[in-house]
Amino acid sequence: MVKKVVLITGGSKGIGLETVNAFAKANYNIVLNYAHDDETAKRVKVKIESKYSVIVLLSKADVSNKEEVHNMVENAFKTFGRIDVLVNNAGIAIDQTFEDKSDLEFRKILDVNLIGPFLVSKEVGTKMQEQGYGKIINVASANGIDTPYPEGLDYDASKAGLISLTKNLATVFAPIIQVNAVAPGWVANTEMNQELDDEFIKQESKKILLGRFAEPKEIASVIYFLATEAATYINSTVIRIDGGLYI
Repeated sequence: MVKKVVLITGGSKGIGLETVNAFAKANYNIVLNYAHDDETAKRVKVKIESKYSVIVLLSKADVSNKEEVHNMVENAFKTFGRIDVLVNNAGIAIDQTFEDKSDLEFRKILDVNLIGPFLVSKEVGTKMQEQGYGKIINVASANGIDTPYPEGLDYDASKAGLISLTKNLATVFAPIIQVNAVAPGWVANTEMNQELDDEFIKQESKKILLGRFAEPKEIASVIYFLATEAATYINSTVIRIDGGLYI
């Protein structure tokens, strides 16, 4: 039986890493995209392949670079002959006061968080249409819906754009490809949130009905659900995963 294949951007850490684990456990071969840290990616590959009977293809690429994205996708198809699921997870944040925000930082956030998913989805989606099947799952954020965070206004804008992109891609690729998004709230134990101090976490947790930040694997489990046969009639949808966050 031919294994299914998932391409996960930003797959070496945090939510991406837990998503790699979820799909590997389900017997998917993995195309693990990462941007910088070769040693961490190599360790993930060794660990996953030793634990599960799957292949992890490491693919170092900047998702905002059209040529690198094209080469990544071509290599994935050359290796596996298919991509069944795409998870656009790669993302960055640069928290600064409004006064200190620069246009260059703003553009960098948009390049990775919004242009990146567009480029990868276009490359992969075209091939999914040719193969007659595919699922695209974007990792957006509750910040892109209704929980503004002024220090990350560029991040929030990028995730609002990603939600819009999700709905438009669902229309473009219908009926062959399902395109959905998850919108996490605060997530613990990620590189993006590692510098948050304990008092800030305590105060933010009071705004969450469950009283705590999510664990990355709790986000990954919903991402994986959207790729399963249990989600065959979910399309152009954003699933919020925030524990009951309110402001």
